[in-house]
Amino acid sequence: MQRWWQGADRAGWRSFTGAMAALGVALLLALYSAAAAESGQKWRAWAAAMAALGLAGWVAVRVVPVLARRTALRWLVFPVRYRLTREGTIYLTLLVVVLLAALNTANNLLFLILAAMLAGLLISGVASRATLAGLELRLELPEHIFAGQPVHAVVTLRNNKPMLPSFSLRVVGEAHRRGEAILTQPVYFPYIGRRQAARQAVELRFARRGRYRQDSFAIQTRFPFGFLEKTRRMEMAEELLVYPRIEPTEEFYAMLPLLSGELESYTRGRGHDLYAIRDYQPSDSARFVDWKASARTGTLKVREFTREDERRVLLVLDPRLHGDAAAAAALREPFERAVQLAACLAWHFYELDAEMAFHTEGYSTPLVRAGEIIYPVLRALALIEPRPATAATSVLEELPEAHELYKIILTSQPRGTIPTRLWTSSYLVFFDSL
Repeated sequence: MQRWWQGADRAGWRSFTGAMAALGVALLLALYSAAAAESGQKWRAWAAAMAALGLAGWVAVRVVPVLARRTALRWLVFPVRYRLTREGTIYLTLLVVVLLAALNTANNLLFLILAAMLAGLLISGVASRATLAGLELRLELPEHIFAGQPVHAVVTLRNNKPMLPSFSLRVVGEAHRRGEAILTQPVYFPYIGRRQAARQAVELRFARRGRYRQDSFAIQTRFPFGFLEKTRRMEMAEELLVYPRIEPTEEFYAMLPLLSGELESYTRGRGHDLYAIRDYQPSDSARFVDWKASARTGTLKVREFTREDERRVLLVLDPRLHGDAAAAAALREPFERAVQLAACLAWHFYELDAEMAFHTEGYSTPLVRAGEIIYPVLRALALIEPRPATAATSVLEELPEAHELYKIILTSQPRGTIPTRLWTSSYLVFFDSL
């Protein structure tokens, strides 16, 4: 009690106590006025009634506004949408039937039943509004989200009311104006105590890459009787970025052995320090034969050199759709598969701890360890959009002269227009083959 009194609004409590005392005096004067009127003392009755009315008016004009300004009632003022449920329709139909029967028969019992039914509606409205009041919503999402993979999010609902709990709440995501939504399934909270928070885990899944945005959420309740479903809209802008799928596709599994072989053949022997001398194999190049060792042993021997870097790749995605309008429209679906394939390749080199650079129109990264740039690359792939091939120069012509890098290029550019310098140091994937 002492701690409560120290933090209490003493001026407000004094105003409230004075108002209640004045209203008590007004009640006594009203009772005295009624008694004086019955005994025939009209002037006393009139004076007591006017004094009671004056005290009540003084409280209404001077004290009530002061108390209203000191009372935090903002949690009671919020817009609510109403939807009549099936149970509510049946209840209102019965109420109308009882109303007509009471008016036609003038039966006091029917009037009592009608009053009880109307009181039930009133209680339902007050209780449900109090349940929706004083709530605070928060949605927690992981930092990195991939399309097609389940995401475990946490919905936290806090009840800030100092005295009343909340019952039977559902949190739903309202659709964005473009039809996109983050929370696509309702989350149910059976009970939240006063000044307490409840957390519910929910599994989300996003079918495609890109940016998702939700401007608001809705909290619904049918408490206590289920006659009306009341919905409170809560403005809370949430935005997240979904990376492309990194689940290996059939195209990825088909090209991985070929890609690994070409990458090995391109990087073999790029070092300058002698590593070992071994027996010749049919796949070895004749320029690596060690003729002195071969003459000394009588069998062909080859030299192996240390590799300065076995995995140094440049991943290139050309977003331009070459061809006429019909061809470009037909390439949109292969373009999405190309984006997914690029994400799979980037993730593959990240798992291999390779050195990687990424290049596309308007964005490029330096050659570093894939772990340092994997998420910026995935972010760029999540936001990339196909573009018409209207520029004079293509992305492939703008590629830097990096002879030490093996290039993996995904493009829709016709095969006969690929620059010659890229054929010997690149693995080309064309959109129409995906």
